[in-house]
Amino acid sequence: MKDAGDPVGDRPQDAPSAPVGTGALVVVPTYEEAASIGVLIDGVLAAAPGVHVLVVDDGSPDGTADLVAARPEPGVHLLRRGSKDGLGAAYRAGFAWARGRGYDVLVEMDADLSHPAERLPALLAAVGPGGADLALGSRYVAGGATAGWPRRRRLLSRGGNAYIRVALRLGVRDATAGFRAFRARLLDRIHVQGLRSTGYCFQVETTLRAVRHGARVVEVPITFVERASGRSKMGPGIVAEAMARVTWWALLDLRRRLP
Repeated sequence: MKDAGDPVGDRPQDAPSAPVGTGALVVVPTYEEAASIGVLIDGVLAAAPGVHVLVVDDGSPDGTADLVAARPEPGVHLLRRGSKDGLGAAYRAGFAWARGRGYDVLVEMDADLSHPAERLPALLAAVGPGGADLALGSRYVAGGATAGWPRRRRLLSRGGNAYIRVALRLGVRDATAGFRAFRARLLDRIHVQGLRSTGYCFQVETTLRAVRHGARVVEVPITFVERASGRSKMGPGIVAEAMARVTWWALLDLRRRLP
């Protein structure tokens, strides 16, 4: 069976090589994001000139990939994958593409406009020379917020992050943050290609591994805005996967600490 993280259809015309050894790359997984992907790319390029964008498309039937392929900017790249098999798999494929081309900083960002492009420079500055290894765009530190969420969703997110923080003994308030910047070498240290989390638990697992490997992690406040178009990928199965895996990791950690 083909590994879920293997890129499919990484064609030269879709993913031209980037300059080796320099720069930041924003990795954007997509599935049916035709309504927002152009606005997102425009926002990233305006907020952080010189940063490149890689769209990892999981076979969107709405033409998302074709819209990206038609972009004239040399710093906009496309990685076509054959099927939709989870956020974690898409990011692993994007990270593998990026590491093969020598980018120094890799940023995770959603395509639905929930992550504020204007905060991208702050994330990049946080992982700049002498800075952190991982910067999280955090909703739950001073200055952070959510906008447009119903009360139930806010409680679910805050409660989940509180559980993660206590169960895993993490000094991080927003471990599920999907807007984040890594120093690329940290991804090698935490063996990101060996992770198997698929949904939003991928964010928790990378945060946990970063902390366990002694990485410096900082939280940069952002305002998360409820998506303006399309449907959320968050479902009961994704939440169940995250809670089950967090509980399992906590039990393993407790077992190691017992005499």
